Amino acid sequence: MKKLFFLLALAVCAKVGFSQTAVAPEKTAPAVVAVAAFDSQNFDFGKIKQGVPVTHEFKFTNKGAVPMVITNVQASCGCTTPDWTKDPIPPNGQGFIKATFNAAAAGGFNKTITVTSNVENGFVQLAIRGEVVTAIQ
Repeated sequence: MKKLFFLLALAVCAKVGFSQTAVAPEKTAPAVVAVAAFDSQNFDFGKIKQGVPVTHEFKFTNKGAVPMVITNVQASCGCTTPDWTKDPIPPNGQGFIKATFNAAAAGGFNKTITVTSNVENGFVQLAIRGEVVTAIQ
């Protein structure tokens, strides 16, 4: 009798266990973000004169389906001053990030500019480099 009851309980558990269906996880829609297509993300000033600020303008196109909104542009040091397109950049519209480097100290430099916006990873990093030379060199 115990064996019959055990087999019946085992059959019921097996029926209940195998009748469960797996629920597929819900697919989330991909995030709709702007896509900043820069002409170049790096710029080399080469040799520049000490005491003479230099500027480079990084140009880009919004290749995304939504307007690109730049919330902040931060340079890696106080010697670089950024400026940027303040209005939202519509799809296929163009914008700029301008970096002005104050060439006060002689020697090589390598600086970054972080652009925070509604792009896929939340930011884009740009770089400028060069060498500041004194007037004697």
